[in-house]
Amino acid sequence: MAKAKLKTTKTKASVKDFLKSIPDEQQRKDSADLASMMEKATGEKPKMWGPSIIGFGDVYLKYESGRELDWFTMGFSPRKQSLVLYGLLNREAKAGLLKSLGKFKTGAGCLYVKKLDDIDKTVLEKMMRLKLTK
Repeated sequence: MAKAKLKTTKTKASVKDFLKSIPDEQQRKDSADLASMMEKATGEKPKMWGPSIIGFGDVYLKYESGRELDWFTMGFSPRKQSLVLYGLLNREAKAGLLKSLGKFKTGAGCLYVKKLDDIDKTVLEKMMRLKLTK
């Protein structure tokens, strides 16, 4: 099966400009902190994926269904209601670390956080490192 054509692809847009454009001050600060944490965890520079997702690293995914795509190792998007974190919900995180993370919601492979003060950043950093070792 050929690679799926995604609407969300890596772009040349400026991550710095995007971060500066976030209207909410708390979300702008949290986004800068997340970008720093993910860059440190991955050793990769941030890249824009579509108009509003910041991704770190590159990974080629192939699902059991045969669907194939290029994606990022981990990333996040500051949405109106919350920060959406991608690539951190693996089995180990769900089994242990999420219990001590703090206040959050989960979706289909995503972690939703209102603000970083609601969670334990040390636990989040452990989740990021765990993601990279699996």
